[in-house]
Order: sequence, then C-alpha cells, then structure tokens
Amino acid sequence: MLDLEIVPERSLGCDAWEFVLGMHFSQSVAIIQSQVGTIRGVQVLYSDQNPLSVDLVINMPQDGIRLIFDPVAQRLKIIEIYNMKLVKLRYSGMCFNSPEITPSIEQVEHCFGATHPGLYDSQRHLFALNFRGLSFYFPVDSKFEPGYAHGLGSLQFPNGGSPVVSRTTIYYGSQHQMSNSSHSSGRCTAPLPELPLSCYRQQLHLRRCDVLRSPSSTLGLRLHMYTEGASRGSSVSLGARRVVRFGDSCQAVSRALCAPARLYYKADDKMRIPRPTARRRPPPASDYFFNYFTLGLDVLFDARTHRVKKFVLHTNYPGHYNFNMYHRCEFELTVQPDKCESNALVESRGAVTITAYSKWETVSRALRVCERPVVLNRASSTNTTNPFGSTFCYGYQDMIFEVMSNNYIASITLYQPEGSRPHYAVNSIA
Repeated sequence: MLDLEIVPERSLGCDAWEFVLGMHFSQSVAIIQSQVGTIRGVQVLYSDQNPLSVDLVINMPQDGIRLIFDPVAQRLKIIEIYNMKLVKLRYSGMCFNSPEITPSIEQVEHCFGATHPGLYDSQRHLFALNFRGLSFYFPVDSKFEPGYAHGLGSLQFPNGGSPVVSRTTIYYGSQHQMSNSSHSSGRCTAPLPELPLSCYRQQLHLRRCDVLRSPSSTLGLRLHMYTEGASRGSSVSLGARRVVRFGDSCQAVSRALCAPARLYYKADDKMRIPRPTARRRPPPASDYFFNYFTLGLDVLFDARTHRVKKFVLHTNYPGHYNFNMYHRCEFELTVQPDKCESNALVESRGAVTITAYSKWETVSRALRVCERPVVLNRASSTNTTNPFGSTFCYGYQDMIFEVMSNNYIASITLYQPEGSRPHYAVNSIA
C-alpha cells in the first residue's frame, strides 16, 4: 500500500517521487516506470476519435489513484484519489487516512482545520468540503438530507454514522467543478498551472515553432523556447528565439538548441545483406538524428557533410506508435498551394495555415492533395506487432505528412529536395 503525502494545490507523492500539478504526461509515466513492482496495473485512457476534447487519464486501479491531464497541453491538472481504502494519506506529516484511521469529517477537520461550509449535490447525494487546491467528497444517504443544509454539521446522522470521505481531489486554484468519478466521457474543468520549476530539469521547452518558407520550399525553423532561470528556484526565463536552417552544421544546431537529448543513427540498409559484396565492403557512414524530445523535434544530419537535411515535427497524439516519446511540437506552417494547371481561369487559392491541431481532411481539401498515400507499418525488434495500426504518408512539395486513422497529423517531415543548393550560413538568433 502506497504511503503518500498530500500538498494542496501542488502534489501527491513521497520522499522518492511525486506527481506535481502542471507536469507533463511523459514525466508522470517516467515516475510510474521507475516504480515497477510498487505501482502495478496502470491504464492509460484516451479518446481515439476526439483526442483534443476528452481528458487524457492515467488510472492506477490497484492504488485507487487517477491522474487527469489536459488533452491539449498534456499536463497534469487534477489528481484524484477515488478509492480511499487502497492508499495511506498524510498532510504535514499527520496521517488522516489508513486502514487504522477512518477519514471521517471529524478527522479531516482535525487535520486540515476549519473551512467554509461545503457544497451539496442533491442529484449525486454528495457533500463536498473544499479547501484551496483540495476537495473531499462525502456520500450522504438521502434520508439524512435536511430541507436546507448549512454544512455537514447540519446533517443529522445516527450514532456512529458520521460521513466518511469517498473521494479526494487535488487541483490548482480555489475550487473546481464537482464532477463524476469517471472522466473518460469528457473534460473535467480545473485551472491548469504553469510547468513547475521542478519539472524543467535543465531542458529547453517550446512555446511555438514557426516554419520558415519561401513560396514553395522550406528554409528552416524559428523556435520560441523557454527554460528555468539561472538561479535555483528563480522564475522562468522567457524570450529565447533561435533559428535553425537546412545546411546548418551540427555545431551550429547545438549552439542554437543546446545538446540533444539523444543521438540516433539511422539503421543500416537491410537490403545490403543478401549482396555477395556486402561482407567485403565496410558499411557506409550513417545519417544521424539529434532528438529533442521536449521540443517535439528531430534534426537529421547528412553523414558526409554533417549538415541539416531534414526536420521532423511531432504532434504526440495518443494512439500513435511514438506517443509519450516527445512533447507536442507547437508548430505553425503556412503553405502556398501549387498552381492549378488544369484550368488557368480557376481562381488562385490563398495560403493554408497548418498547426499541430489541424485535421488532414481539412488540409488536404485546401491543398487539393490527390496523391494516394504510402502505408507506414511500424514494428519494434522485440515485438513485430503494432497495437496502434498503420499510418498514412502523403507527400506535398518538400513535406511528408504522416496521418493517423482519426485524420489527425502525427508528424510532418520537412526535407531538402535533391539538387537544391545547401545553405551554409552561420546560425542566427532572431
């Protein structure tokens, strides 16, 4: 049984780890993965068809805890303990819920002190006792309801029938809307705090990514980034805008975006294995990626020139093979559609703006994409099946759009066409 400390309006955790309001989904998963054997039977709940309108939820049924994330920002907004019998809870070192201690109204008031009169929901027969950043829910039998209740103290119970907490929620702000215990059918309202300083971990995070383009080709990216302040515990340092372009060296990209989270070399060409000369020739140098997981970005470098040849922007939708590997890249891409060659009298189309939240059916209609897609099947080396199914890749100008079955864009690859003149300018700060 987990023994956890509640910090209202902030977190739930212990000395070794804590779930902090505002932390990214991937950081919560990393905590759970570090506690294998202690935290078991974890479920991830999301909507396949409406990933932006339904909350993203991590459910821990064996511990009675549910973590509710904003589906757009993918950051933790509510921590819910929905089964009080499966966990020990403390506040300021004082235990108020355990197999030996019943979380009655008297116990809660003794531990947390006085508060305003609670709110009563007559439809669900629940009484909510609200502190700042913390709420306790007490089920009340309808036969004990008065005509008008001034608080839990006005409710009449038989001897020993004092109400007991059935559910506890931790959130940011003064109060959130009382809701059902199941959050799979919609969004649970609560203010979303900024990313806590404890979650920066000396990494850059992305505000916005502008794709720099000429009328029909990509030049590079302008990234608006932020990180923690220089001194420990200081406020967030904002306003860093860095530009990376095709043809930039790996040193220039490292200066602009700092060192990558990971260096990844592209896999060897498996088609070389059957060739009789494959064993006699040394393998060629491999192109390599700089992976920036908190920026939602990959940068591919040419093995020979060590200069940028591709950018990959990730949207991190649940149900995708790479979900939880990257933060969502908040990009804005403006594309000028190709001219219509079939009829010169057709009115020219305006520019199309594409973001991480655009649906492909809208984008393809605006760009009039008629090409049939290439089906992309992913499989790991240890498990040849992909539980999320295939995605579909559409090429347009110098871009490749990877589209999921729900019509959301999983990633966009921006590449430099063969034969185009490389850009070797020194990286600039806009």
